[in-house]
This record gives sequence, structure tokens and C-alpha cells, in this order.
Amino acid sequence: MRMRMRMLCGVGAGALLVVGAGSPVVALAAEADLAYHGYVSMAAGSVDVRLTPQNHGPNAVADATVRLRWSAAMADVQRLPEGCARAGVRAVVCRTGALAADGLGEEIRLTVRLRGVPSEVTMEVDTVWSGGAVDRNHANDRQRVLALDTGDSYVF
Repeated sequence: MRMRMRMLCGVGAGALLVVGAGSPVVALAAEADLAYHGYVSMAAGSVDVRLTPQNHGPNAVADATVRLRWSAAMADVQRLPEGCARAGVRAVVCRTGALAADGLGEEIRLTVRLRGVPSEVTMEVDTVWSGGAVDRNHANDRQRVLALDTGDSYVF
């Protein structure tokens, strides 16, 4: 049996290899290294978050999704910025927008109201979708920050 192989290249997205008829297709994704830096503060059950997405490269990412999770449940009603959506009782997801290789994205600003007035909350930040890019370094896109109900800013 004779097998045919052909290579198809996508612009900036890696390559696609097709092996024979009926064979599985293997996609080689672009590589990116996403990171998030910012601060969180809490006062009277209200949590303010400012975070800037960053891509250390080597490839650009057309869009990605960052998830913010809290150790305490959020209040039922939230006013979230455009590009962000509630993702359960304790989480919000936000689009990062396009991230150039070795570039910064637009700052994401949001305020979340928690149920009750806890004395502290832990916020976890992580990438849930990287626009199809492979991120082999999760040390900088997964953060955990403890914020006390003092109004002080905690940097991550």
C-alpha cells in the first residue's frame, strides 16, 4: 500500500500534516507563553482586580481567555466589563484580546461583589484558552493571591 504525505502551512499558526486517506490529522500548534500581572484589593465584600495579560512569545495569539476564581461565592448580581462573563458561583472569565509576541495586552479591570463580607478571599488566575497556542510554561500564567478585607493592594 502506498501512502501519500503532504504538508499544508498556515500563516503564523504552525503546520498541518495529512497522512493518507482516512488517517488521523495531527496539528502542530504555535507556541506562546502567556502571563498575567496586576493587583487585587478587597474592602467590605467588594474585590477590585486590575490585571495585564502578557505574551512572552515566540508567537502571537489572536485571543485568549483568563479565568479568575475566588474562594468565596460571588453575589448573585454582578456588573462585569465587556469581554468578561460569569462562569459559575465563584468564577469569571475574560477575553485578553490579541497578544503580540513579546507584548502586553490591554489592562482588564473588574470589580466583583462577594456574598456577605468575608475577612479574606483567595483569588486564582489561570488561562482556560490560549487561542490554540501551546503554552509550555504554566509557572507564570497560574497565580494564587490572598487578599484581606483591608483595602490594601496585593500584587501578583
